[in-house]
Amino acid sequence: MRQRSLVILTSFITTGALALTACGSRDDDNAGGDDTTTVVIGVDAPLTGANSATGLGIQYGVQIAVDDANKNNLVPGVKFKVKALDDKAVPANGQQNATSLVADKDVLGVVGPLNSGVATSMQQVFAAANLVEISPSNTAPELTQGKNWQTSKARPYKTYFRTATTDALQGGFAADYAYTTLKKRNVYVVDDKQTYGAGLAKLFTAGFKTLGGKVAGTDHVNTGDKDFATLVTKIKNSGADLLYYGGQYDESQILTKQLKDAGANIPLFGGDGMFSDTYITTAGKSATGDLVTSVGVPVTTLPAAKDFIATYKAKKYPGDYGTYGGYSYDAATAIIKAIGNVVKDGKIPDDARAQVVAEVQKSNFDGVSGKVSFDEFGDTTNKQLTVYQVKDGKWDPVKSGTYNPA
Repeated sequence: MRQRSLVILTSFITTGALALTACGSRDDDNAGGDDTTTVVIGVDAPLTGANSATGLGIQYGVQIAVDDANKNNLVPGVKFKVKALDDKAVPANGQQNATSLVADKDVLGVVGPLNSGVATSMQQVFAAANLVEISPSNTAPELTQGKNWQTSKARPYKTYFRTATTDALQGGFAADYAYTTLKKRNVYVVDDKQTYGAGLAKLFTAGFKTLGGKVAGTDHVNTGDKDFATLVTKIKNSGADLLYYGGQYDESQILTKQLKDAGANIPLFGGDGMFSDTYITTAGKSATGDLVTSVGVPVTTLPAAKDFIATYKAKKYPGDYGTYGGYSYDAATAIIKAIGNVVKDGKIPDDARAQVVAEVQKSNFDGVSGKVSFDEFGDTTNKQLTVYQVKDGKWDPVKSGTYNPA
């Protein structure tokens, strides 16, 4: 997946725009006389280590979209390639990867990252270069609506978009399900102190309290933690009837097992960062009854996703396609379609990157995950969410719908 292409050696200045001209490279096929332009779609995600199961799902979701575009000659005169970079879920790595992708003149769009915390380190790099970025998984509201999004929404970067809906909806949706459907009244809240996890936990807590629920206690863990004995004792002694966890599956899959082993038979409820088959595999029977919310409706229920799923399985790609694979495919397709509106007969204008940003904003098509279009903040207009529960060793969808904050 790591394709080699021409790279411009340059220094990046965050306060000014990075000017790149003549994007794309010409490929001459001497045997067939075919003269095509190579355009690269960049990918940034954790491809090894923490969160890699979902990160790989992003990488190969994009790969399938690129393969489909090439097979169907979606943009005449253009051959698409993928350049996937591993951020290991570390913001500093994400920033370095963003700079590398900006410097590659063949890159006209980027899909990623997975983590909201990583996104905060990348947005300005892409914005200064007018390079479009579409995340299939970032859910922190401030990425599109600004730091003061709860009182005064303002879009920070016009180059940033996402095909996943935000935690502003996901947190409240989970709180409503916990209180109204599960009839839980006393919740213990834990987060991993990261942008995504802490933000989601905060929004869940606010929603749960508004409905009349009580918080039995709160605590934090560090990413990479494996021993939760002290925390488990606190949760068990608190009398909580539910544990809400803001963070990724890497820690929560261990926490739930240690919690159940200690005799605290209460469900662990989390967000889309937990929605991975790896969670069930690692936690084993302890995962039974645990819940997550995730963006959209189950990809397996969408007719348009049938070919995507079949291809992913046939290629035996690693990672979890069910979490963000479909949203990655649609993010890449939005970029490819935008490029198709900019590139004519394989000729790429000098300001192609800026034109692609403008065309992505106009996106309006039916993707494998549903309708793909963006509002004035760059957020998806698809506000569907789903609650999944572990039953018989798999994630079973138990409720889909939308959430409208009061």
